[in-house]
Amino acid sequence: MNELSRARQLLTTHPIVDGHNDLPWALREQVRYDIGRRDLATDQSAHLHTDIPRLRAGGVGAQFWSVYVRSDLAGDEAVSATLEQIDAVTQLLARYPKDLARALTADDMESARREGRIASLMGAEGGHSINNSLATLRALHTLGVRYMTLTHNDNIAWADSATDEPGVGGLSPFGHEVVREMNRIGMLVDLSHVAATTMRAALATTVAPVIFSHSSARAVCDHPRNIPDDVLELLPANGGVAMATFVPKFVLPEAVDWTRRADENMRAHGFHHLAMTPDAMKIHSAFEDANPRPVATVATVADHLDHMREVAGIDHVGIGGDYDGTAFTPAGLEDVAGYPNLIAELLRRAWSDSDVAKLTWHNAVRTLRDAQSTAATLQHRPPSNATLPELDT
Repeated sequence: MNELSRARQLLTTHPIVDGHNDLPWALREQVRYDIGRRDLATDQSAHLHTDIPRLRAGGVGAQFWSVYVRSDLAGDEAVSATLEQIDAVTQLLARYPKDLARALTADDMESARREGRIASLMGAEGGHSINNSLATLRALHTLGVRYMTLTHNDNIAWADSATDEPGVGGLSPFGHEVVREMNRIGMLVDLSHVAATTMRAALATTVAPVIFSHSSARAVCDHPRNIPDDVLELLPANGGVAMATFVPKFVLPEAVDWTRRADENMRAHGFHHLAMTPDAMKIHSAFEDANPRPVATVATVADHLDHMREVAGIDHVGIGGDYDGTAFTPAGLEDVAGYPNLIAELLRRAWSDSDVAKLTWHNAVRTLRDAQSTAATLQHRPPSNATLPELDT
């Protein structure tokens, strides 16, 4: 049996838990949540990286759907947009109940796997989504959100982003309180997108495992969105998981400068650099025609996973592709059907079946279960009603 056949067979028993997929935002941008115009039961490869047939082909057993909103949205506007994103996921679950199962716990994930459905969880991408309100944080958790990325691309009042200038030096006192409250309610602290100082501050405060929902290794590609080795080394003691992303500008050194110039070109044409509307993609395509894009491959991503396994250990690695949140993907990982190609590459690199099973399924499920167990021990603490002005003055 060749490696690709072995990979597909392994994924029938130990399917992929993917930490981050931006399908809800793509549906917002493309069709303003008119899901009938993007029927996920059919091939949507002309518009999206994601649909149910390709999730099945890719061996995906659980998906954290990102309920991301752009960080230039602020205050109540950001909260409302996050609620709309949650509603979009709710609509998807109602429309495709034979394929997608709502999951709130690790047990729900295991139940969905036994039923042959794709466990569907949600993650909020950026602390701007709670508008400095711990009550709003708790409300998102009540609505099903199971992780929150502390920042997106811009700083917020209480946490520093990897791609902004230092603001509070990692986490402010209120930021530490956010982490403590996330521990108390059982919401995973997601450290993708945050500055390395924020990573270290959060790891010093949390008593529950953390995740990196879509970040790779900085030692392999020196981009601030990636995880430094000293932080990867902290994961065994914490119990968390670092989920490697596929975004070329984060995994391929040659793509870093190219992406900077492509982003500048987008802004010069009046588009947000993350825009993926048809008009925006025409600008991207024209730039790429004139400036050939460095192409990442399956091997590029495998290099990151090899390094992350070496530094953090096999119990602390996972996968977070960031599909439908990036304009470009690696060769062989063009969409969600590509995961078997990555697993086959790892098998060729002598990853064992047990290693693969931990990477794809067991590490992520264990991390959520441990966060829930930690929350159960913290229920003697009342909900925090602290405010930003109280703690950060």
